Order: sequence, then structure tokens, then C-alpha cells
Amino acid sequence: MALRVFVTGPAGVGKTTLVERVAREADLWGYIVGGTVTREVRRDGKRTGFRIIALDTGEEGTLASIRGTSHLPGLPFGKYLVHVDEIDRVAVPAIKRALVEADLVVIDEIGPMEYRSDEFIKAVGEVLKSEKPLLAVVHRNFADRFRPLGELHALSVENRNREFGIILDEVIKELKGVRG
Repeated sequence: MALRVFVTGPAGVGKTTLVERVAREADLWGYIVGGTVTREVRRDGKRTGFRIIALDTGEEGTLASIRGTSHLPGLPFGKYLVHVDEIDRVAVPAIKRALVEADLVVIDEIGPMEYRSDEFIKAVGEVLKSEKPLLAVVHRNFADRFRPLGELHALSVENRNREFGIILDEVIKELKGVRG
């Protein structure tokens, strides 16, 4: 069974940073990394939304924005509008390309906003059925759903550097084909 590593933890603990660091290291080892990362959008020090970035092309899309701040159509989610069309335009193709072209699939994040997209849910399902190694950030409310599917690492400020080393070691061993 292919490696499945899920990272979870509270907002701002460094989940995306950890995943990006592992992806960079895998790239330095000569492996192809594909999929997506999600970053906060801030204006005047306040979070105003989230953007999705395809790791292979750098293409960006708006995952969510505070209601009334975007011209894009969206589905309500708390104070945000989730832009399903943007998820389907950027994230879904990036994940599907990673299934074909990449050595490691990265999905940041699997959570309630992303799960507004049926196509995103299908793409995650395809990855989980594949033999491709997966490194994914999982929203804390989804942790129990993904725990049985792989290794779940709960990040904290205290353990995030140690967890980075553990996860990087596991991923590189898997990519080298020497995982024990």
C-alpha cells in the first residue's frame, strides 16, 4: 500500500509550511511533486480569504473570500464564500495531473471548504485509490475520517520541527522505494 501521510492541527501551527518544506526537499532529491497548496490572503493584517496554488504550474485561484469582497460566485461558509468554480479550475486539474505525472501528490488542504466541490471529492478519492504516495493537510474536523486511511500527524508548535523530520524521512524512503 502506498504511503498516506495526513497532517492536521490548529490554524496557524505550520501545516502548510511543513508540507511545502517536504515538497521542496523531495524536489531537491529529484522527485516530481504535484498537487496543491493553500495560502491565506491577508489585507491590512486581517485574513480576507484563501487562494489555491497548483504546485506544477503555479496557477492560482481563489478558494474563498469574505462575503462582499469578491466578484466571484460562491457558496456561503461562515463569513466566507467558497468559490467552487475556482477549486474545480485550479485544484482538481492539479491533483489529476499529479496522479499521472508526479512521484508525490500533495493536497493542502482537505477540509469543509474544499469539500463543497464534488469534483474535488472525486479527485481525492482517485488519489486514495491510487498507488501514488500522498502528503495531505487535513482539516481538524476531518481528522477522524482520514485517520484509518494512513498516518495522521497532529502538529503543535512544540512538535512541528520534529514532525517535519519524521515525515520527510518517511516520504523520501517511500520515494526511494526502501520503506520498511
